[in-house]
Amino acid sequence: MPARPRMLAAAITAAVALGAQAVPAAVAGTAGDPATGPASEVSRGVEIPAFYTPPAELPAADGTLIRSEHLPLALSLPGLEGPLPGRATRLMYKSTDANGEAVAVTGAYIEPAAKWRGDGPRPLVAVAPGTMGQGDQCAASMALENPLRLGDGTVSVGYENLSVYRLLLRGVAVVVTDYVGLGTTDRLHTYVNRVDGAHAVLDAVRAARSLDSATVTAGSRVGLFGYSQGGGATAAAAELQPAYAPDVPLAGTYAGAPPADLTEVTEAIDGGDLAGALGWSLNGFLQTEPALRPVADRYINAEGREALKDLSTMCVGDALFGYGGASSEDWTTTGQSISDIIRAEPVLRDFLAEQRIGALKPGSPVRVATGVSDDLVPHGQSRQLAVDWCRKGATVSYAPVLLPGVGSGLLNHFAPLLTDQGSAISWLTDRLSGEPARSNCGSMPLQP
Repeated sequence: MPARPRMLAAAITAAVALGAQAVPAAVAGTAGDPATGPASEVSRGVEIPAFYTPPAELPAADGTLIRSEHLPLALSLPGLEGPLPGRATRLMYKSTDANGEAVAVTGAYIEPAAKWRGDGPRPLVAVAPGTMGQGDQCAASMALENPLRLGDGTVSVGYENLSVYRLLLRGVAVVVTDYVGLGTTDRLHTYVNRVDGAHAVLDAVRAARSLDSATVTAGSRVGLFGYSQGGGATAAAAELQPAYAPDVPLAGTYAGAPPADLTEVTEAIDGGDLAGALGWSLNGFLQTEPALRPVADRYINAEGREALKDLSTMCVGDALFGYGGASSEDWTTTGQSISDIIRAEPVLRDFLAEQRIGALKPGSPVRVATGVSDDLVPHGQSRQLAVDWCRKGATVSYAPVLLPGVGSGLLNHFAPLLTDQGSAISWLTDRLSGEPARSNCGSMPLQP
């Protein structure tokens, strides 16, 4: 079986094991504007609940809860002290994007049924999902309710649910962010945007702590957990937290396979299994930075424009089948690749340089893990992030995941997510219990 179908089959199997139901999402109550309430919308055959339509005006303070409602989990069993693994709440909260503009972000908070047996009050972990796609129907909070969608033009798998449930079983409360523009119907998702992702993660913590139903408080220890796109978001959050969210002190951050250098990642994914992510990146960057629009107009041809439009409504499963193996050379007027154009255009080089993670020192312990055979989100640039932080004096635990390569592509990237997840959760749980972190920066030159 080729790599893409093999990867998707594995993800679907995992989703089914978590109680997947291939059913359309229910329409949420109109909990927004008091007069008429927000209207529901449709993305690629999937109805987006009205809950996800932001109100016309947003509160001033970052992390302010805008609205919330009960979120039915796909896998929920009765228990003596409530449903297992816990009670879920859908959230919408206020954040600030990279341009300093107020944005509404959605997500979910889950109060676990399991007791926290570590030191101190029940802790909270913000989970930053890996790549879900750019269509609003791909949002991670929706995947908690419907982990598997097949048909109606959408292939969506809630693979991130596994890490969420593993944390809940340890008695850790979890808040999941959908990121800026994913789920909310007012704008496109700003895929792998460093600032947008970091702010969405940190403000999710603030929103969760304000819920009446949450047992976590301002005194609860906080951790961040993310892999791939999520690893980039948590890494950025860890280094932006001291300035942006000093009220959210972090006990520890796990950043798995972080795309810290988007110039290298762009070249790696072009022509590969996840080539569709090029479209998500371009769509998001063009929304964030209008100065890039003239460059795009000059270089992107009709086929490229159609691909960007198509990808803007796709989930990761759709993109694997629809654009796996696509070359950006087919999307440009000159026949150059996107990487060639980046090298030729200073405005693009400067923009991506601003997206680079690793220029700031995290104020709390971080664990960076990357598969040494990962050539999709290249191992070298992820490892370099750990090196950069070590040089700044941060407390870094670097973990190379030693797995044999299987050709190239998505499997080399996906396998470490599963094999290292238990170790990552254990490391983070230790930080949430108050155990001090150890740095292995001194041995970095000896590690792959």
